[in-house]
Amino acid sequence: MTDDVDRAHVRRGGPANVRLAEGPDGPIEIRKLSVGPLDNNAYVLTDVASGKALLIDAANEAPRLLSELEGRELVAILTTHGHQDHWEALLDVADATGAPTLLHPDDADRLPREADRHVADREQLRVGGFAVHLLHTPGHTPGSMCVLLEAPAERGGIERWLFTGDTLFPGGPGATFGDEEAFAQIMATLRERIFTLDDATQVCPGHGDDTTLGSERDHLDEWEARGW
Repeated sequence: MTDDVDRAHVRRGGPANVRLAEGPDGPIEIRKLSVGPLDNNAYVLTDVASGKALLIDAANEAPRLLSELEGRELVAILTTHGHQDHWEALLDVADATGAPTLLHPDDADRLPREADRHVADREQLRVGGFAVHLLHTPGHTPGSMCVLLEAPAERGGIERWLFTGDTLFPGGPGATFGDEEAFAQIMATLRERIFTLDDATQVCPGHGDDTTLGSERDHLDEWEARGW
């Protein structure tokens, strides 16, 4: 990776990493924090003007998540996929806030309670004055989803933030556990759905540091060859 990548490093128990993007009605706060024994990243996207927020992966430590959500109106909780480490605080946070829970239907049988709403590929989700796009990115699980935030860049153009769950990390795709069909699927997902975005796209994964698509693009063939 290049030295200018914003890695947005966080550690469990440490402070959240907070960044701002420019939304159509003012700033969008992007808050990243690490929770739970598997160092899961949870993300809170807030429309600063209205206080409306989206939580991506209520992974663990419900009291910590609820503290980060204070003063915000949570409009939804999106679970990127159905593995347990990404939803262990889901019920507590949903019950405490009343926010609806969202999930792709292909992972419906993996959660402890039926999602309030199943979401679809290319669906737009509004959060106050801004919207995100939901992308179905199967491979790690059948119902894996990524969340794409597009905002105006300071010097023109579009700034993109892609919240990838366990679909893409610095150094490769999420695990497919020796399943050759799932590996072929996640690689097709990366080539056809993710790396069609520009190199400057900030990749915000479900564990660990951020990267950019430009830092990872040249390694696609290498990942394909190694098989994981």
